[in-house]
Amino acid sequence: MSSVAEKRFAAEAAAMLVRDGMRVGLGTGSTVAYLIAALGQSRPRATYVASSPATEAAARAVALDVVAFDELDELDLAIDGADQVAPDLWLVKGGGGAHTREKVIAASAERFVVIVDSTKLVESLRPPVPVEILAFGAGATLRRLAPATRREALSSPDGGVIVDYHGEFDDPAELSARLSSIPGVVEHGLVAAHLVAEVLVGHDGGVHQLSGRGAP
Repeated sequence: MSSVAEKRFAAEAAAMLVRDGMRVGLGTGSTVAYLIAALGQSRPRATYVASSPATEAAARAVALDVVAFDELDELDLAIDGADQVAPDLWLVKGGGGAHTREKVIAASAERFVVIVDSTKLVESLRPPVPVEILAFGAGATLRRLAPATRREALSSPDGGVIVDYHGEFDDPAELSARLSSIPGVVEHGLVAAHLVAEVLVGHDGGVHQLSGRGAP
């Protein structure tokens, strides 16, 4: 089965979790695009927060009620994709450069659900890990992050510089702490397993659910 079909299956399963009255955070990326299309079909009376201008535009295009995150202080549900999912449900996110907003949304939700195709499941997380850094002193920060490369054509929704950390690592928690400790780093794409309630994996014409420590 193609990854496109698997993404659609996972996204449609996640759309069924959205109920009337919910406050829902929407991530960014190709799998979320299928989620938005499914929500446009089912039209639950929910309020949505978007993690990027692209997501906001897509959600508004199918008449979803999108509000600024400043209007809410918590969310009932957040749904987003991931670039890598480890067996312990640690994630790598940020292929689209919106991981800072995505992590803020995930941490603000009572339930964070990840939607992926089967190719995103890995035995252990590996580089690259996306990192957002301040434009101010970006060269100096990039040097402290070495080995890392800058994505010249991509910035975050808030104007941050997106780079990729290429160092090998065995312990995502240790790397997470180390990246966060570097002055100039805004946020990195490692997402701790305790934030993840469940992962919906599209495969073989259906969806497989992996439950995490953040499950309600």
